[in-house]
Amino acid sequence: MKHRLQIPLRHFFATPPTPCPYLPGKLERKVVTLLAGEDPDGLHNALSQAGFRRSQDLAYRPACENCNACVPVRVPVADFVPSVTQRRILKRNAGTLARRLPAYATREHYQVFRRYVTARHDGGGMADMEFADYRAMVEDSPVRSGLSEFRCPDGRLLGICLIDEMSDGVSLVYSFFDPDFERRSPGSFIILWHIANAVELGLPYVYLGYWIAESRKMAYKSQFRPLEALNPEGWRPLPA
Repeated sequence: MKHRLQIPLRHFFATPPTPCPYLPGKLERKVVTLLAGEDPDGLHNALSQAGFRRSQDLAYRPACENCNACVPVRVPVADFVPSVTQRRILKRNAGTLARRLPAYATREHYQVFRRYVTARHDGGGMADMEFADYRAMVEDSPVRSGLSEFRCPDGRLLGICLIDEMSDGVSLVYSFFDPDFERRSPGSFIILWHIANAVELGLPYVYLGYWIAESRKMAYKSQFRPLEALNPEGWRPLPA
């Protein structure tokens, strides 16, 4: 008999259709629920294992009409073997100083966030985020969250990742980096570091959010193999 994931009874709401940020000509809708109650961490774990993601105090999952392009993916870290390219990325970032911090917004982090959004996502939904908005993204969390901070050996800030701590791993909520270091592939390095860190902590998974085969913005996630995808049968290996 198959194990069925139990999600506590609660209210779910559908958002109105808006233009999809990943696929031109598509409309995006989400199902959302409030992460509230006596055990928000337990609820967050159950929803994340069912393909939901967190934004502040909300959990959401795409529910678009006639479209199933957004596929939840996670890395089973015990089986992960870095590719030749990923080993080069690790070598280029040798000496990078990484540390875990509380989920607290700083002006230094925000300045890097602004530079990243302007360089990579100018005109997107985050383009006009002021410091108060950024603080809400980082600090307004009812679950166990934190920041992973990465610095060059000389102290320069390389990148930051907002993470959620889960019972079976870590969820990478949002990462950003200084565009001046783009040649070092900091986005991929941040994922590689979290995979290695999960192995050290004995955690089985790193959740990467949604992968969209047709989106160039999401293509990098499929490079972390083996990769598991959530489908109607549960979490299964993503075919090459």
